[in-house]
Amino acid sequence: MNKIICAEGIAKEYPLPKGRLSVFHDMNFDLTTGELVAVMGVSGVGKTTLLNLLGALDKPTKGNIYLDGDNLLSLQAEEMARVRNSKIGFVFQFYHLLPEFSVVENVSFPLLIRGVKHKEAESKAYDLLQEVSIEDKALLFPRQLSGGEQQRVAVARALINDPKVLLADEPTGNLDWKTGGKVLNLIKKLHMKKNLSSIIVTHNEKVAEFCDKIYCMEKGKLKLLSRL
Repeated sequence: MNKIICAEGIAKEYPLPKGRLSVFHDMNFDLTTGELVAVMGVSGVGKTTLLNLLGALDKPTKGNIYLDGDNLLSLQAEEMARVRNSKIGFVFQFYHLLPEFSVVENVSFPLLIRGVKHKEAESKAYDLLQEVSIEDKALLFPRQLSGGEQQRVAVARALINDPKVLLADEPTGNLDWKTGGKVLNLIKKLHMKKNLSSIIVTHNEKVAEFCDKIYCMEKGKLKLLSRL
């Protein structure tokens, strides 16, 4: 089976006034094409750090990470940005929508950054807003939306560039369970429809149960808990 992400012997350390903080050391992780995987663990264990490394937002202290054949450590900053924009979609706990721009503008931005013309980007954004059932809010601003609606917008934005990988960091952490469950069902539906390879970071077992595999991060190690 093809591996869309392969992390080999990665470590991440941060300098402290006295010594260094080691988040994890000699960690291996593979994501097979088409998988929907959960990474669980208590707050502060390093789940988000791992996701940032896999998503080319940061580089490990040691080891190698391959994403769709690219060795991320060999890429310059401009190449890393290109990989993030073209191959990875991100969904965050607090949405990270730009408050001064409308819903359709927020969803369009990744395409505009790539150089797509405004009319084409907006047309595709409307299509995605329809897929996440929020097209009627296209001209509103984030402050006018509920939390669940904002997360739907964030999911649409994450998928606008047709990424191969979707990385979601506590996507329901700021929502009540009823609303969060709807968002998770949406993510799973789009994961299957668009043939994505996806990782959901969570501390919630109910969220993890939506996934094909569940890993637990503890004391700098990843352990496979279950395979559905």
